[in-house]
Amino acid sequence: MSELSLMFSGAFLAATLLPGGSEVLLIALLNQAPETWLSLVVVATIGNTFGAMTSFYLGRLGRFAKSPEELSGAKYAKGLNLIESYGVWALLLSWAPVIGDILCLLAGWLKLPLVSSFLMIFIGKTIRYLLVAAAVMHWFA
Repeated sequence: MSELSLMFSGAFLAATLLPGGSEVLLIALLNQAPETWLSLVVVATIGNTFGAMTSFYLGRLGRFAKSPEELSGAKYAKGLNLIESYGVWALLLSWAPVIGDILCLLAGWLKLPLVSSFLMIFIGKTIRYLLVAAAVMHWFA
């Protein structure tokens, strides 16, 4: 498996509701081949964004399984508060551990607009991977 397909798979799976840390994989791959930093960041961003959109669509499907009362529980309270306060802009935090997955799921459940949700998720993920790559290139170069 090539480095880029490994990065895509790892980033995709890390953005779904499955546990995983794509940053660790990115750091390892950057240490092996620092000259590929841009390709790795692009592939990680795309994979992680598509994984987050999978959670978004699971949220849309979840409308059939969960009532608003069930989503008002403690597990989803922080995410609901963020989305109710900031709308689609809250998805800029889709990169954040724990809350990011919930935000994407809730955005789908609340039927936030697809295109603007995708863009906010993409921007948040891009910034995260650029910062990780910049830190690795600065400290380990």
